[in-house]
Amino acid sequence: MNLHEYQAKEVLGSFGIPIPPFGIASNVQEAKRCIDSLHLTQAVVKIQVHAGGRGKAGGVRFAKDLKEISQAVEKLIGMKMVNVQTGPEGVVAHKVLISKPVDIEKEYYLSIVIDRVLSQPMLIASPAGGMEIEEIAHKTPEKILKMPIGLDGRLRSYQLVRLCKFMGWTGDLARQGAQIAQGLSSAFMAIDGEMVEINPLVLTPEGKLWALDAKVSVDDNALFRHPEIAAYYDPSQGSPQEARAKKLDLAYIAMHGTIGCMVNGAGLAMATMDIIQLHGGSPANFLDVGGSASKEKIAEGFRIILSDPKVKAILVNIFGGIMNCKTIAEGVIFAAQEQHIKIPIIVRMEGTNVAEGKKLFAQSHLKIIVADNLEKAAQLSVR
Repeated sequence: MNLHEYQAKEVLGSFGIPIPPFGIASNVQEAKRCIDSLHLTQAVVKIQVHAGGRGKAGGVRFAKDLKEISQAVEKLIGMKMVNVQTGPEGVVAHKVLISKPVDIEKEYYLSIVIDRVLSQPMLIASPAGGMEIEEIAHKTPEKILKMPIGLDGRLRSYQLVRLCKFMGWTGDLARQGAQIAQGLSSAFMAIDGEMVEINPLVLTPEGKLWALDAKVSVDDNALFRHPEIAAYYDPSQGSPQEARAKKLDLAYIAMHGTIGCMVNGAGLAMATMDIIQLHGGSPANFLDVGGSASKEKIAEGFRIILSDPKVKAILVNIFGGIMNCKTIAEGVIFAAQEQHIKIPIIVRMEGTNVAEGKKLFAQSHLKIIVADNLEKAAQLSVR
């Protein structure tokens, strides 16, 4: 789950990372309260959306006086941002972050991510902050430092020495940088992070380091341990279908194709989408109903799929290990009858009680096509 910048700053600030004072506003009145509480005469106003590249998209504004602050707030609240990260549908900013401008002498980059090859957390640092890390790695790879982090969340003394030397930090600056790196590492492990990032980490002319921007992504599967972070979830930053699916504990991701997919198991769902592509089609979604879906849950999955107007056919691909094929058949039939589904439904099932499931389809007299194998099901769906 991604956090907004202001949420990320609240989390990282609780681990001792220096964050410039800021306020959050969803309307002009709230913005005025922020201005008063922070005693602002100038401000940086930033849209809060789950995507990077806000500055390039016009979502970050520097306001030189109180009038410009109000104008920026009015302009940015409700702004729809569209770029590569958001996709063509874009995301809408319902809040803005307002903070006092910070004089910048130098910018740095600092983050922790999961290294999928080494299967462990990896600290990534660069003295060239303020840019996208992919651009830095491509153009000047010698400016990237990577160090693995132990599962205790502690950076060792030699690692901190290496980090400070690489970043060019000495004296008090080295002390500040080491504390920030350690705080970032502790935060990453404590919140079950997938990614924590400070870009830029800035040095002021007074010699002070500040986390000027922050990103945090938390492992969805660990949110039961962090109800305070789960409460940060913002349904407006995804599709309505994704928000609805989350309430039902269904794994759903909206895509841009025309074939709706209902599958049990993430690996099988990926294979289903691949074979649809292989035969010239395009999936409209990823929907994993899990191994213990009820008839009602399957019906709700159909409602979510059909709420996407692009869907022209639905492919149901089930392997009945934990899942019972008879239950799937009952759910599909129930959904088709209740919702008066007019588009083709193609079903491929194997496993537990598959014969009973196919018998139910035959007895339903509904126009549900049962395919013998996945390739045939994909071909029929595309057709």
